[in-house]
Amino acid sequence: MITLLTTPADRELVITRTFDAPVERVWEAWTRPEHVRKWYGVAALTMSVCEIDLRPGGAWRWGQRTPDGQEIVFSGVYEEIVPGERLVYSETFEQMPGAEPVRVTLSFDATPDGGTALTSTSFWPTTEIRDQALAAGMEAGVREEYDRLAEHLRTM
Repeated sequence: MITLLTTPADRELVITRTFDAPVERVWEAWTRPEHVRKWYGVAALTMSVCEIDLRPGGAWRWGQRTPDGQEIVFSGVYEEIVPGERLVYSETFEQMPGAEPVRVTLSFDATPDGGTALTSTSFWPTTEIRDQALAAGMEAGVREEYDRLAEHLRTM
């Protein structure tokens, strides 16, 4: 399956991928720490933190450690949760103190063949910040992460 990243509007980034797993399994893989720890990030790094308080107003925090000990951590707050359908949350890169958060809407849609179309629509503080993230290698990282998620879904 192909992970597609598009920039349909200023400040917007849309990531789409269809997974060969039912919505319930994809939702569980995305919202339960014991699953997130197995697929999040890139394989070359080590998962260092995975905290999920899955409720409106609850915080989440996911991070990895590089071989030289550098932390790469993202965190935010859940704004809206519709189980098996949608998550809306803020996302902040903790290594950029004071940065305005990105707002993410993650949609889980059943496909006719029993799979799941996952769509992440994010709105960035500025077009420049979004483009800087993409230029820094975000696309390759997202593709690897979604491939790792697809593999984990096969083993659940």
